[in-house]
Amino acid sequence: MYVWARMARMAATASRRGPYALGDESRLSFRCLPTDIDTNMHLNNARYMMLADLGRIDIFLRSGLIKVAREKRWAPMLGGLQTVFVREIRLWRRFDVFSSIETWDGTEVIGKHRFVLDTGETAAVIMTSAGVYDRANRRFVAIDDLFKALGVNPVAPRGYSEEEEIFTASHKRLRAVAKGG
Repeated sequence: MYVWARMARMAATASRRGPYALGDESRLSFRCLPTDIDTNMHLNNARYMMLADLGRIDIFLRSGLIKVAREKRWAPMLGGLQTVFVREIRLWRRFDVFSSIETWDGTEVIGKHRFVLDTGETAAVIMTSAGVYDRANRRFVAIDDLFKALGVNPVAPRGYSEEEEIFTASHKRLRAVAKGG
């Protein structure tokens, strides 16, 4: 139930946060609830992924991607992620999730989710690789085509940071291993 309630709250308040533009961050505020914890009495690792999903969905809603995806039978899809935990989020603790699109190359988008405690300290960071899949044509959509569909003037992405290069190389290698290569 808490997943749907949090999603409904995020969707209901999306218009208050205004349209999402590249370079912006989505900011969603939460409290660590009893349904979020594990036996260590802190936010369960799976909850981090679920809350990062809400940050991505917030970006999709506010950018217009959800509407365009429905019209074109496209599906935003997560390709993989890497998480680092640096501080725990204990039961009842307030925290924010800051989600952003960092850069892209071809059809791949690199995103980031920062979990920030009410003290301003970072508790965790999740880096993601994602794309938008065109079901009808059975391929991922080029980001420039996505910009056009969203009515946004295409902009050049910044180059990958060292961390993003390491992440994407690791992600591509692990994907090859998973496919038997």
